[in-house]
Amino acid sequence: MESLGEKLKNARNEKNLGIEQISRETNISIRYLESLESENFDLFPGEPYVIGFLKNYSSYLELDVNKIISLYRALRIQEQPVPVEQLLKKTPKAPAFLLPALIVLFVIGAGSWGVYSLIINRRNNPVHELSTDRVPVEYLMESNSIERRLYINDSVLISTGSEIHRVELFNLSETVTIRTDNGGMENLDLSQEITLDLNNNGIPELRIMVMDFAKNNPNMGAVLHFSLLDVSASTNIQVEPEITFTTSAATASVVTIIPSSPNAYPFTLQINFTGFCMLRWEILEERDRRGINQRFFQRNETLDIQAQNLGIRIWVSNATAARFQVIGGGRTFPVEIGSAGEVVVAEIRWVRDEDGRYRVVLIRLET
Repeated sequence: MESLGEKLKNARNEKNLGIEQISRETNISIRYLESLESENFDLFPGEPYVIGFLKNYSSYLELDVNKIISLYRALRIQEQPVPVEQLLKKTPKAPAFLLPALIVLFVIGAGSWGVYSLIINRRNNPVHELSTDRVPVEYLMESNSIERRLYINDSVLISTGSEIHRVELFNLSETVTIRTDNGGMENLDLSQEITLDLNNNGIPELRIMVMDFAKNNPNMGAVLHFSLLDVSASTNIQVEPEITFTTSAATASVVTIIPSSPNAYPFTLQINFTGFCMLRWEILEERDRRGINQRFFQRNETLDIQAQNLGIRIWVSNATAARFQVIGGGRTFPVEIGSAGEVVVAEIRWVRDEDGRYRVVLIRLET
């Protein structure tokens, strides 16, 4: 009978899928996928992570999710120790003096053996412990992006024109806490991203995303991805007195979706999923981070996002795992956002032209 790990691995091999491709399309770290197949569940931060990744992985492989979860729970039950009361058996009574004497002899023997073993082990296998005097590391961001595994007090130096800014990994617990050189603090969870205004000029210059970390295990560090935003491409375009449009990231391409219109109006982004995909989205008028939504989607699922007069920002783990179209003004416009396996961050938004008219454009942002 196949074990849990064998079922996952065999299903993957039958579909001729590689771990790297699955990691790219499901946004599950390669080491977590390998741990599921080897049934090494101790690597995960907690059981909710195991169950969540098992559901996503088995669904992607088109396995029966409920059966996979049942196999996992049965496996965990088998690993539980036998209750102590079941191990206790009645034993014949021994003379009262015998038990204390045996205990004393056992303690003396165990102590002697422990001391001897400790001496031998230290002689043959010196102990390597994590140094408490570890010197924090500073990394210089020499290009538009950098990805590093950082540990507490490590930092990245970012150049913005004539200024150098320092972003430090301040703490690792339930979340990743980073600190900027102006004293600001930000808490991020796994796969979460933020943008930072390093110059305090109202325009964000840096995006940070948590690629990997284990909760409450600072020894593992955290993998953080830093990418610069092109502030020179930022523009403030007044559409109506109460609304300001801001393009806050580098544009690899700008494609018009809805052509010229005398005014900006709400539209709908309709998404039909053709494969397994993770999608993150937010309505641009929602200024706080609570406006961000995120979930995994499977084949044949659909999603309608109602945009306001500004637009929508999306993050998709595989650009061709979904078909996008914009519905507005009584018409439907198909949207191509990227190629197969490509991770895409983009905004679909209204902009105002020099002649005072508006159009909806697709703006590819730096990833």
